[in-house]
Amino acid sequence: MSNPWTKKNPLMSMWLSSANRVVGAARAQATGAAKRQAAATQADAMKQIVDFWSGKSSKPPAKKRTRR
Repeated sequence: MSNPWTKKNPLMSMWLSSANRVVGAARAQATGAAKRQAAATQADAMKQIVDFWSGKSSKPPAKKRTRR
């Protein structure tokens, strides 16, 4: 006699497949956003390091006011 608890349930199978697809897409979006943010942070850090060692000032000099 076969065990009824081990039989496949087509409704549950479809539901889990759909849930897996949605979760996979959300995970891909989150992973992509995290990679983009990490790359931007790393690029900014590298720019700051190069600017520091090249002697470039952090802010541009203030413009001189002219008298009228």
